[in-house]
Amino acid sequence: MDHSSRLVEHQGKLTTRFMTISDVMTEADHWAKQDASAVVTAQHVTKALQQSRYRSALTEDRLQEMIDDGTIHIATEGAVTGQVNGLAVLSTGSHTFGKPSRITARVSVGRGQVTNIERETKLSGRIHDKGFQILKGYVNGKYGTKKPLSLSASIWFEQTYSKVDGDSASSTEIYALLSGLSRAPIDQGLAVTGSVNQTGEVQAIGGASLKIEGFFDVCVARGLTGTQGVMIPSDNVKNLVLHERVDTAVKGGQFHIYAVSHVDEGIEVLTGVPAGQPDEEGVYPEGSIHARVEERLVQMARTAKQFAKSLNDETKPDNGENETEDKEVIT
Repeated sequence: MDHSSRLVEHQGKLTTRFMTISDVMTEADHWAKQDASAVVTAQHVTKALQQSRYRSALTEDRLQEMIDDGTIHIATEGAVTGQVNGLAVLSTGSHTFGKPSRITARVSVGRGQVTNIERETKLSGRIHDKGFQILKGYVNGKYGTKKPLSLSASIWFEQTYSKVDGDSASSTEIYALLSGLSRAPIDQGLAVTGSVNQTGEVQAIGGASLKIEGFFDVCVARGLTGTQGVMIPSDNVKNLVLHERVDTAVKGGQFHIYAVSHVDEGIEVLTGVPAGQPDEEGVYPEGSIHARVEERLVQMARTAKQFAKSLNDETKPDNGENETEDKEVIT
């Protein structure tokens, strides 16, 4: 029944893919006969599922191997600015699994551009593009209503060489951008999934259990610290049907699952810094994430203005005698 709920991704439902369940029952019966057991027990069902995974999980195991030996860069300890562990679901025929990938954001002075590198390189699907446009809507609505945004930012999935699709990383991309702007480091022992709307509400995604288990396996391979975990949308709690190994670790406090409903909650979990709520005049509390972002954007605007002024000063004539000559050079 647990396996049936996992297939449909819902704690209160069972799948009607009866042939899939029948295959598990048939193989469990085989292992029961091998043990000379008169009945099929839980251990036989578990072994049937383990053997099924073993036959089809070569790609997952190779990816885990590359993460373990450092070929694929995934951090599970420390704190880094502008860097978040995102979560994705991969499928290879009959086997579907979750694995983390690093998402980074770099910011600089600019003219309000936020660039999706996957889109620029034609490695982004339409739904991912949609999620990224929603991200831009959130940033513009949050910080650009009273002043132009003088920033340039680029966001991308590191070490991915195939097409990226889906909007489940849109909240993760926002966290990376907010961290880069506020200079607040993000805990690398946490991984994130969740789509977002233009007001910052975090929305449900698919494959929540698989994504949690994918990051859990990476943490286990490096040693659980007791502070690691995954952040998911609160709407996905009903979809969690986790393997016993993960369930045991969560109940024992070795691994954590955080359910959030808004970007403000998520950035606080990741950085340990309050997001901040504006007062009646729209001013955020000093030291909060949003206050830091506002201050950085003002600094960028001043830098852009000073640079433009210095360029104008360089092109002005030194005295009246050279005015005509300088104007001709400019033209």
